[in-house]
Amino acid sequence: MLSDITFGSRVRGIGFYAVTAIAAILLIVLMIAQHPFVLLFDQYRRRAQFSVAKIWASLTVAPFFKIEYERLENLPPPDVPAVYVSNHQSFLDIYTLLTLGRSFKFISKTGIFLFPIIGWAMYMLGVIPLKRMDSRSQMECLKRCMDLLKKGASVFFFPEGTRSKDGKLCAFKRGAFSVAAKVGVPVVPITLIGTGKIMPTGLEGILNPGLCKSYYS
Repeated sequence: MLSDITFGSRVRGIGFYAVTAIAAILLIVLMIAQHPFVLLFDQYRRRAQFSVAKIWASLTVAPFFKIEYERLENLPPPDVPAVYVSNHQSFLDIYTLLTLGRSFKFISKTGIFLFPIIGWAMYMLGVIPLKRMDSRSQMECLKRCMDLLKKGASVFFFPEGTRSKDGKLCAFKRGAFSVAAKVGVPVVPITLIGTGKIMPTGLEGILNPGLCKSYYS
């Protein structure tokens, strides 16, 4: 597979990370400036911070590939708390989901919070930290999700738990559905198609041409 990677895909990959880095450096200033007001007036949903994240993702994606959205009418109103779930094919899934503009809280490995700029942004967005293979951290994560839902925020899960390496759907973990059932909120399924071909798992340094489709059931 490595021999099939074209020079153009490598160049696009470099360009992608250059654009996302420049956009992040510029936009983190805005996030920092508005964060005290976000904590004061919108502590749980943090809509202003997610608006900045949408701009960041959209600026990054726009020069390199197109996203088509289908069945957006099936989404609940933005102010209705829900558990969003999606398949997970690629590093690009996060960018694709952020362009939707919904202020749902992602779950992320604790180590990523240590990265400059991206970690700061995740903290200001209210991303929920998780230590994998740590049962106590998993329980705290689920409790945090339920608390956020009760306070009017939405949460997001990749129920497969990790990225699929071959594009096939992996077995789902029960956490997302357990949280939704206990709090009594809807589960909103999202299907992402194409991100795995544009940036395959394990080949995050390249970016192939392609189209991403996002379906909302």
